[in-house]
Amino acid sequence: MDTSTTPQDNEVLSFRLAKEEYAISILKVQEIRGYEEPTLLPSAPACIKGIQNLRGSIVPIVDMRILFNLGEPVYDQFTVVIVLNIKNHVIGMVVDSVSDVVTLADDQVRPAPEMGSTGDGDYITGLGTVGERMLILLDIDRLMSSEQLGLITNTQKAA
Repeated sequence: MDTSTTPQDNEVLSFRLAKEEYAISILKVQEIRGYEEPTLLPSAPACIKGIQNLRGSIVPIVDMRILFNLGEPVYDQFTVVIVLNIKNHVIGMVVDSVSDVVTLADDQVRPAPEMGSTGDGDYITGLGTVGERMLILLDIDRLMSSEQLGLITNTQKAA
């Protein structure tokens, strides 16, 4: 068991997509904003809703419901954009609603189940339990760096 984690490492932001509750490390969250329709980009993958100007930075907006194939998204007063800062890349993530910040003890986290060869399970790091709630814990770095999205590269191109 790794004992080098700090309490902050186990703090997660929980959010809802469809009927499920997910969570990501709070350390990746820059801010939470109300949903505004982004500017569409031609030829972008369906899950990339477009881009937004966030205080002078152009930010890609990813709809997680579309990415995870959870049915047609409905944008309402609870829909928010979680603005992430991953490896100095700013990315917006559309979710149905934000729940809360939770601190998970080691005994509240279980390993992710094997998902076969679909690859979808690669982004699930585990399952967290808080009372009767089950949180699907996501590796947001790996997800946003995935070949499907390609929003973050692990290497810098030579000049």
